[in-house]
Amino acid sequence: MSSPKFLSIPTTLTLTINLSSSLNPPKTPPFFPNPSNPTLTLKLHLTQNPKNPFFHKPTKTHLHLHPPLLAGPPTAPPPPPEHPPEQVLAAQEAVLELLREFGVSEEEAVFVSLNCPRYLRMLVDGVVELDELGVWREEVVGFKEKVKCLAKEKGDDGKVAFLESVVGLSLSSAMNIARHSSAETLLGLIDKVKYVKEIFFSGSNDGGLIGKNARRMMIHLSIPIDEDLQQTLSFFEKIAARRGGLDMLGSEDATFRYLVESFPRVLLLSLEPRMTPVVEYLEIIGVHKEIMRSIFLLFPPVIFCNIKVIKSRVLALKEFGLEDNDVGRMLMKYPWILSTSIHDNFKEVLSFFDIEKVPRTSVGCAIRSWPHILGCSTSTLKVMVEQINELGITSKKLGQVISRSPQLLLRKPKEFLQVVSFMEGLGFDKETVGTIFGRCPELFAASIERTLRRKLDFLASIGVSKVHLPRVIKKYPELLVSDTDKTLLPRVKYLMKKGLSRRDIAFMVRRFSPLLGYSIEEVLRPKLEFLVNTMEKPITEVVEYPRYFSYSLEKKIKPRYFVLKGKNIECSLKDMLAKNDDEFAVEFMSAENMLATSAPPIDQ
Repeated sequence: MSSPKFLSIPTTLTLTINLSSSLNPPKTPPFFPNPSNPTLTLKLHLTQNPKNPFFHKPTKTHLHLHPPLLAGPPTAPPPPPEHPPEQVLAAQEAVLELLREFGVSEEEAVFVSLNCPRYLRMLVDGVVELDELGVWREEVVGFKEKVKCLAKEKGDDGKVAFLESVVGLSLSSAMNIARHSSAETLLGLIDKVKYVKEIFFSGSNDGGLIGKNARRMMIHLSIPIDEDLQQTLSFFEKIAARRGGLDMLGSEDATFRYLVESFPRVLLLSLEPRMTPVVEYLEIIGVHKEIMRSIFLLFPPVIFCNIKVIKSRVLALKEFGLEDNDVGRMLMKYPWILSTSIHDNFKEVLSFFDIEKVPRTSVGCAIRSWPHILGCSTSTLKVMVEQINELGITSKKLGQVISRSPQLLLRKPKEFLQVVSFMEGLGFDKETVGTIFGRCPELFAASIERTLRRKLDFLASIGVSKVHLPRVIKKYPELLVSDTDKTLLPRVKYLMKKGLSRRDIAFMVRRFSPLLGYSIEEVLRPKLEFLVNTMEKPITEVVEYPRYFSYSLEKKIKPRYFVLKGKNIECSLKDMLAKNDDEFAVEFMSAENMLATSAPPIDQ
């Protein structure tokens, strides 16, 4: 048998150093067999290199001194190596027994012990490393007992396992909170988690509405922010990065972990004494308990806020005419009004509108409807006000505009000008566009693609051609911001059901565009029934005079009809209704003109 070409060398070198001779020997854990004589073992693992078997690079170095926990948690630990199933099972049993000793219910203890894999692997790793060192005392025998001993030595009393399994925290976050809540018992921490879940996530699924509001709040924020708002935005960003995004903000499963990570104080403070006055005050100003969770999720720092601070900021909002219930509704839309940043900017916004000579009542009305305005910088507001002024809206009319359509102030100037160009493209000059703006400012806050073009398509579908659009829109610009499916289409279907053709309806809209803005139940139905059943006229009468629907049934239509019936006078709807009271009296109520003004029957 031939001899090997190269001399064989060991692949693992072990160097043992006695630390007792050190000038400052480290403190050793109690499970070392002889604390007065600790040792440090350095293991150097070598790999064979066919090209150069005599010189090897070390691939891994292990320094075994004490359990990993004593060295501090890693910031982003890699997945721990797999261990034999029997070791993992023993670790689970050890954690289960410890949780029982800490007073945790059987059901909760079982759940925690089965759902904290990172914590279990950390314990198993620690036991395996100590086994390699051979430092266990003789009385500590069996893998499960070693795990229990190590877990007790770490001193978190089961909190890390609980926070990982129930809250879903990473190992480092769980250890950090456990370390800072050392004065809290495990049972106390469990009760606190249940309490926090109750105040943040009680009630049914919100269907993504909380997330939608969060996006709107972020979009319209253009001022420097304080620490509370910064933490809130970071919290939102974590949720947005998950599958489902901010629509999952109201979901306990998707959100609770990030809530605790972003605001660890929520598990470190005594919440109930703080929360009780906040909840009671919110109820006083009109916020129902089932809505409060929306406020807490959209602005979690409110639960740490001093009640005196909350009251002072609400009082500032009430200085220009807002009532308690108004502020309550504003909080539901925009809870950031309780933040320091928004509170400070509120004064700037008021000062800006004072300079623009906008009445405080109009400003209050606008902020009540869209409190997001308070998150806008005055420079942003100034640009939009200048754009509005370009359409001929002076400071005198500005208050009326922003009270009717405050969301205009939140528009980007580019988007606003796009609507102006869109209207000019329909055939309106700038002066007419300004007139339409004054009549229906909400039209200029609408989306061109999702709203305005859809209405034009609808009008085209019922037979209103482009040539008639300027007249139709000028007389009733509100038509362009009416809901197609809930408002316009049902009215068309109702009129067709009563016997009018699509062509008839198009003709009526061209002559009287407000027609499709009238309620079916309150206007169209009672007036058509009176026309057909009482006046005994054909429904086609309204085609020639659709303005019939604009008159009051009780105050004008009925009184005039019964006057004419009493004098046996037959006339058209236009002749009956278009005249003012004096003209009607002269023509139809004087005896000398009675016979001369009698009209022949309609069918002749």
